[in-house]
Amino acid sequence: MKNIAFLSFGHWQNSIHSPVRTGGDALLQSIDLAVAAEEIGVDGAYFRVHHFAQQLGSPYPLLAAIGARTSRIEIGTGVIDMRYENPLAMAENAGAADLIAAGRLQLGVSRGSPEQVIDGFRHFGYQPEAHDSDGAEMAREHTARFLEVIEGEGFAEPNPRPMFPNPPGLLRVEPYSPGLRDRIWWGAGSRATAEWTARQGMNLMSSTLLTEDTGVPLSVLQAEQIRLFRAAWKEAGWDREPRVSVSRSIMPITSDLDRQLWAGRDESHDTVGWIDSKTVARFGRSYADEPDRLVEQLAQDEAVAEADTVTLTVPSTLGVEYNAHLLRSVVEDVAPGLGWR
Repeated sequence: MKNIAFLSFGHWQNSIHSPVRTGGDALLQSIDLAVAAEEIGVDGAYFRVHHFAQQLGSPYPLLAAIGARTSRIEIGTGVIDMRYENPLAMAENAGAADLIAAGRLQLGVSRGSPEQVIDGFRHFGYQPEAHDSDGAEMAREHTARFLEVIEGEGFAEPNPRPMFPNPPGLLRVEPYSPGLRDRIWWGAGSRATAEWTARQGMNLMSSTLLTEDTGVPLSVLQAEQIRLFRAAWKEAGWDREPRVSVSRSIMPITSDLDRQLWAGRDESHDTVGWIDSKTVARFGRSYADEPDRLVEQLAQDEAVAEADTVTLTVPSTLGVEYNAHLLRSVVEDVAPGLGWR
């Protein structure tokens, strides 16, 4: 059995050919897709966060709205760039969204990916140390503080003459949502980062690319990453079982429109390229085929076998109806053959 989730980048484009033309369209259709996914039987709705782009930005209003419209599906991000985040404000926003969703928030965070602008986090008021040129260390510092405050321990000295009566002792960030600390994931791009993630007590989120290449297929390298994460988790002595998700592009071809969109596209092999012209990366293959063939292909994916959650990247600009069709095809036509359902 595996959890099946979807990941939307929330793109919009002002084109007569697009059903998602504005930021409002992207937000409202994201809510509708999450509702439809829950009805289909999908287990999670995740959203990518990109700043300065025609994509979803601040996720908290969206997560809260989905939480109010659904009752079962997990709701999360994949991922929030922690270079941009105020840890205490984030704790308030995440706590509120999680309470609205009755404890279904699964928040993916990380250092982030290449930006739309140069050092965009500086526009948000964050200045990393001179030696921390890309803000990676700052992102980890923000994350550490966020994890600390969502534990729920008081740390702020109360005003002796407050507007409202205070409980005794130091005060914590409110609203506090119990259990949220165990539902934070780190988007790890390498094996070393996965081991670091385990030591911090965060779940592992691994996408369709890794920022390293050893010459083996991504599924093999990613499976090694997951095993190293689990070994480091055990060594750290955490008292709960961690969760692991991997992202995949899976397009079952079950209709004429599917065939028109995906058939004949040769994306059956990994590619190796560069990020920011300085970081080598291995990009995973896509899966687009008849359901029976997808079952055969995915059964050979070592990382999918290791993970408890498979997150399906969806083409959000094709609209709610088509993406619901894709999700239903995976749940009903592919997942049973793999033992996921």
